[in-house]
Amino acid sequence: MAGNLLIFVSNDAYNAYGHALTSGNIIYVAETVLVLALIVHVFCAISLTKNNREAKEQKYAVAAKGSKRVSLASRTMAIQGSLILIFVILHLITFKYGTHYETTVNGVVMRDLAKLMFEVFQSPAYIAWYVVCLVLLGFHLSHGVGSTFQSLGLMEGTYRDTWKKLSYGYAVVVAAGFIAQPVYIFLIGN
Repeated sequence: MAGNLLIFVSNDAYNAYGHALTSGNIIYVAETVLVLALIVHVFCAISLTKNNREAKEQKYAVAAKGSKRVSLASRTMAIQGSLILIFVILHLITFKYGTHYETTVNGVVMRDLAKLMFEVFQSPAYIAWYVVCLVLLGFHLSHGVGSTFQSLGLMEGTYRDTWKKLSYGYAVVVAAGFIAQPVYIFLIGN
């Protein structure tokens, strides 16, 4: 995310960052690791959901209340994950495989991703879709990070609220960081 925020510095800084990411073979290693991580994530999510459903033979007669209540983020993880996957695919189609403009930064010819972003992020519908998906990503991360803390046994006792706040905080920072870029571009125009 930090690299994406270079758009706030300058188009050249952003383009140089994009060029540095894609000019070597490391991008292929990173993409492979990310795809494998996604596959493992989906497999684990499906397996966990299946195990949880098998563990309780029937639904509870009375819905849980208070701190025992299941959050909306928790109940909609599969829907969120599916929409986030669609978002990622469309994001890749748009930015990795989309229109190829060129620019020169410090004597090096490279792809002008900043120009592409300024072009794409002028559509209010695209901005709305982008923001909604990133808010969903925030919910997804918040629940996922909180569940990780719980699985590690950290959500017990006096630090429960601290860990919950950390998971919410992390989700807000990530979502807001990614939302800032398209909103900024939309508001300032070219």
